[in-house]
Amino acid sequence: MMNIKVINIISVIIPVTVLILFQIKLPGNFSYLPHIYAPINGIVAILLISAIIAIKKGNISIHKTLIRISIILSIIFLVLYILYHGTTEETKFPAQGLIKYIYYFILSTHIMLSIFAIPLVLRAYYYASIKDFKRHKSIAKYAFPIWLYVATTGVIVYLIISPYYPN
Repeated sequence: MMNIKVINIISVIIPVTVLILFQIKLPGNFSYLPHIYAPINGIVAILLISAIIAIKKGNISIHKTLIRISIILSIIFLVLYILYHGTTEETKFPAQGLIKYIYYFILSTHIMLSIFAIPLVLRAYYYASIKDFKRHKSIAKYAFPIWLYVATTGVIVYLIISPYYPN
C-alpha cells in the first residue's frame, strides 16, 4: 500500500529521472511517441472533467473509476514521455515573434506544474483510498486544476511543436 513516504520518494524520483534522461540519450528510435502520448493527455483532461461532474452529482463510483483510469493513463503517458525524451533529440521550436513567447510560457508552466501535480494527485488519491475524505477534498481542490492544466497544456504544446518534428 502506498503511503506518504512512498509518495514523497516517487515525487522526487520522477522529475529527477526525466531530467537525467534529458541529459543522456539511450539507444532506440521512439520519435513517433508524441503522436501517441499527446492524445493520452487529451483523454485525461476529458476524464478529469467528467470525474468532477460525476462527484458533483454524487456519483462516487463513476468518479473513482474515472480518476483511476486517469491515473493509469497518466502513468502510461509518463512512461512514453520518458522513453521518448530518453532516446530522441529535442525538437527546437524555430518560430519567432509572439508565438515563440506564448509557446515557451505554456511549455514552462506545463513542466513546472507537472512536477507539483505528482505529489498532489498521489496524496489526493491516497487520502481517498484510506477514506480520509476531509484531507482528500482539501488536496483535490488544488490537484484537480493543476492536473487539468498539465493535461490540457500538454496537448497545446504538442499542437504547437508537432509541425517541427522531424519526419
